[in-house]
Amino acid sequence: MSHENQNLPVHDHRPGQGPTLVFLHYWGGSARTWERVVKRLPDRGVLSFDFRGWGRSRELPGPYGLEQLAQDTLDIVRNAGLTDYVLVGHSMGGKVAQLVAATRPEGLSGLVLVGPGPARPGDAITPEYQAALASAYDTAESVAAARDSILTTTPLDEQAQAQVVTDSRSTVPEAREAWPLHGIADDITPHTRMINAPALVLAGENDGVEPPQVLRSNLLPYLTRAELRVLPAIGHLMPLEAPDLIAAALADFAPQAGSSVSGCG
Repeated sequence: MSHENQNLPVHDHRPGQGPTLVFLHYWGGSARTWERVVKRLPDRGVLSFDFRGWGRSRELPGPYGLEQLAQDTLDIVRNAGLTDYVLVGHSMGGKVAQLVAATRPEGLSGLVLVGPGPARPGDAITPEYQAALASAYDTAESVAAARDSILTTTPLDEQAQAQVVTDSRSTVPEAREAWPLHGIADDITPHTRMINAPALVLAGENDGVEPPQVLRSNLLPYLTRAELRVLPAIGHLMPLEAPDLIAAALADFAPQAGSSVSGCG
């Protein structure tokens, strides 16, 4: 069920077995980035939303930086009345999840970071890289080029291909630029060191955006209770490239929830 509050990003909440999985999407994504994963966890409580400035939440005013996205996440969790939940953050959403978890909010039982932006930016994040990245979603053609040459290493079906283009373009310029020009370069290591919940870090073996070796050196040292799992032969868009693997990892991360994982779809 979708919930709209004029001050909060639009979110979808499906009650079910817990802990509730709270999904945070990547730069260019939306709540529906996670639909294929959610479909494979039919009994699980899930909550997903479009970040401020993106998709159904693009009418919300800024700021659009990581701190605001983290505050929005906390507000949505509180608004939904969640008392036991796991944050699941992909890429930019993974960096937001670290900021949320650093506040040690009541009810947070763990976090799963999927190809996350690391606490300490990698050496590749130069001003030149940031400037180039900021224009990656300027046109449908540039999104498609980034999707096929950078974001994925396994083919997506036509529906997923089209969704990536539509979601990446469903934003306002200020929100689209906030991550490449600012958030991606933010060093949040003091925050990440504050996290006391257990963390599972999922890395794509062929991820060219957040490679496993960068996560090993720029994220793992700052997490006190973390496991890194490398998923074979996939790239950065793991929720779309390998929803079966992501769903299985989520079910395995919280076995007390008794979730069933379906291989269909």
